[in-house]
Amino acid sequence: MISDRQPAVAGLFYPADPNTLRLQVQSMMDTAAPASLAEVKALVVPHAGYQYSGPIAASAYAQLAPLAARIRRVVLFGPAHRVYFRGIAYPDAERLLTPLGPVALDGDALDALADLPQVHRMDRAFSGEHCLEVQLPFLQAVLPDFRVVPLLVGDSSPEAVAEVMERLWGGSETLILVSSDLSHYLDYETARRTDLRTTRAIERLDPEALDHHAACGCTPLCGLLLQARRLGLEERTLDLRNSGDTAGPRDQVVGYGAYAFY
Repeated sequence: MISDRQPAVAGLFYPADPNTLRLQVQSMMDTAAPASLAEVKALVVPHAGYQYSGPIAASAYAQLAPLAARIRRVVLFGPAHRVYFRGIAYPDAERLLTPLGPVALDGDALDALADLPQVHRMDRAFSGEHCLEVQLPFLQAVLPDFRVVPLLVGDSSPEAVAEVMERLWGGSETLILVSSDLSHYLDYETARRTDLRTTRAIERLDPEALDHHAACGCTPLCGLLLQARRLGLEERTLDLRNSGDTAGPRDQVVGYGAYAFY
């Protein structure tokens, strides 16, 4: 029997009704700027409720249009918000469910990580977790045929994340995706200045300049920056806004950025 993981935040972070969800994602994709890069290897995408961060996420996913037929595997990294654990966790499931249908896990890719001591099967780490789940409907809307490697990063290091990335880097069939928001609960102008400094560090591929106040997904983000620096990737900032620009008040905002590496 196939083991499925039910969605945790459908109806909370995004619509639970499949038709409503499909239309909302398509509407955000339609308003995003068209793809400007021929080759994208990795993306950094925010993970809040769609009314807040969805338009910024769409700026990243729009870059996949020229590559959609080639991408067969998406390696997802995001920060654990709900459960403390050491290392990097993946779920005890064969498929992740969303209102748009199932997404299969790449079992061969997970098997390739079996000898890495930082990687563990840990289903409880995914209980109530949103940061990877909210990416799936966008991927389902953009990619015709793909599998995922969902990895939650707990108490770990950028070097440990980069080692996993290196193992699963692959070629044009593999997309690396880091799920992260930026600053949290600052006033609008302070957040803009803070997120601009974070963005400049990302553009320089400078993980040493970042901490968890700059980005909740700092550890996986810094792992990607290490890997990008080692391999000579280039970065392009696609979008930089916050919840005060999209759907929230401006006294306490959350920052969102979309970044591509190629």
